[in-house]
Amino acid sequence: MTTTPEPPAPAGYAPFAHLTAPNSALYRRTMRTFLAAKERFAVHLRPEDVHAALPAAERPAELDTVVDALDKLVKWGNLRADPDTARVTAVEDFYRKRFVYQLTRAGEAAEEALSAYDEALGRRGALQAVALHDIVTQLRALLVLGAEEVADPAKTYLALDALASRFAALAENARAFMGSLQRTIDLHDVEEEVFLAYKDRLIQYLERFIQDLITLGGRIAQLILELEDGDGIAPLLRTAAAREAADASPEDAEHAEREAYARWTGRWDGLAAWFISRDGRESQARLLRGRALGAIPQLLAVVRALNERRAGRSDRSADFRTLARWFAEAPDDDARHRLWRTAFGLHPARHLTVDAETLAARTARPVPAATPWAAAEPLRISPQLRRTGSYERRGKPRKVEDRSEARRHLAQIAAKQAAETATARARLATDGVTRLSALGDLDPLAFGLFLQLLGDALATWRPGMTHTSATSNDGSMEIRLTALDDGRTAEITTLGGTFRGPDHTVEIIDLTEGDSRR
Repeated sequence: MTTTPEPPAPAGYAPFAHLTAPNSALYRRTMRTFLAAKERFAVHLRPEDVHAALPAAERPAELDTVVDALDKLVKWGNLRADPDTARVTAVEDFYRKRFVYQLTRAGEAAEEALSAYDEALGRRGALQAVALHDIVTQLRALLVLGAEEVADPAKTYLALDALASRFAALAENARAFMGSLQRTIDLHDVEEEVFLAYKDRLIQYLERFIQDLITLGGRIAQLILELEDGDGIAPLLRTAAAREAADASPEDAEHAEREAYARWTGRWDGLAAWFISRDGRESQARLLRGRALGAIPQLLAVVRALNERRAGRSDRSADFRTLARWFAEAPDDDARHRLWRTAFGLHPARHLTVDAETLAARTARPVPAATPWAAAEPLRISPQLRRTGSYERRGKPRKVEDRSEARRHLAQIAAKQAAETATARARLATDGVTRLSALGDLDPLAFGLFLQLLGDALATWRPGMTHTSATSNDGSMEIRLTALDDGRTAEITTLGGTFRGPDHTVEIIDLTEGDSRR
């Protein structure tokens, strides 16, 4: 028995033609059926096999519909059709159209591409704070290897490979997460209940990652600079490149190590640019921090818009667009004048009324809409208004709800929070210029306020700067930060652990006290 060779791959992108063709859903389900059969090591499928494998809710009623879909996929190059000689039992069977179908290389490649597309499109990503810890660990391992007289090639390669993998995953997941976060903000009106339930956890998640990025990002930048000091990273990159090039084929051996070294250098430069601002460009970590910080008020603005929409607040721009359409659709000027008076309140005063006699007179002698008020027929005033001076509806007034207890509770909470914040400001305020290392132990509230101030100051730092200052968002505190070159490390002890970083001189001013030093 001879095997029919597979036809050549179709020109262009014909295997993707079924995506835009009519009845594309059936084509996609049919191709998935062949992929599932391949996982079970089934090579060929008959039309009835495909028909039976389709989901019952989506299965065509007629087998001929599946046969037509299979023939179209063969035409586009996704499938290959071979004569089905296994079921021939009589001479007449040779003249009947019977085929078995299997995937072609082009069809399988198209399905792999579509799977990758679907996976990338649905990927949400994550802000991986754990990856920051792993990057710190691998950089410390490289510092140890760089201090050795001759670095171990295997350990060096594994450390650099793990570092590159974790960094690539961190960068890719951060990009995917920020993209999905923006889609969440832009498409908030699709599922309001889900969004409102999700936003609190999302904001906490962003705040936690921002704190980790502030604390660990500076440590990573310092380790990178230590490795680059005296060109200490270059020998490690050459060692990894030599080990990688050892398995190159003979025809590539001559330039394999040079190309491998160029790849490792590019990876290291990408890592350094992600955490260190250079050549007038802000680091990607700082940009990510800014994007994450900016996403929080955007999310809160979305929540405000949802609450306003639920409360029935109208959208003035949408109202004016609707009104403009009504004006354009009005049949004549009289209708437009009536619409104008109705929309903008240009109608008779509410204390005037029209009785049956006036309506009959208006019907007999219509008054044009453009008639001035002074020239129009007078309107009769209601006798009730003339007698009582009031036009209000009689009845029991609505009961006023007593909210004094709720206001008192909210006032107590606000006073407690204000007192705690004032205590934290008093704890952080320095009597003049001091070192970060001299701040001592901080309670959680004071440490959180300190991290916000420090993050605001570092966000304004630019390459070449040695001094910066920033004011908190509420305008209650100011921080003045100056870099030192003595190489000392500052440590601040908190209940959650010890905060470490390069020591700086710092001056923190409580602006609510009206400090005279300003």
